Amino acid sequence: MSEVQRQEQASVDRLLRINEVTGQAGLGKSAIYEMITAGTFPAPIKIGCASRWSQLEIQNWIEERKRERAA
Repeated sequence: MSEVQRQEQASVDRLLRINEVTGQAGLGKSAIYEMITAGTFPAPIKIGCASRWSQLEIQNWIEERKRERAA
């Protein structure tokens, strides 16, 4: 993937369902909700009674974990 394609992809945000979030983060639903309560995971966006997560926020959270690992 070229740098231009990565930048274009990064500038597009999607709203993810919990099953997509669990797949990307590699965590279960319970762990995600516990981390949200603790303030260590991005909170969902409420749309009516539905909860959705920003794909960019989840990607940023994953990148932060990678940087912590390297430190």
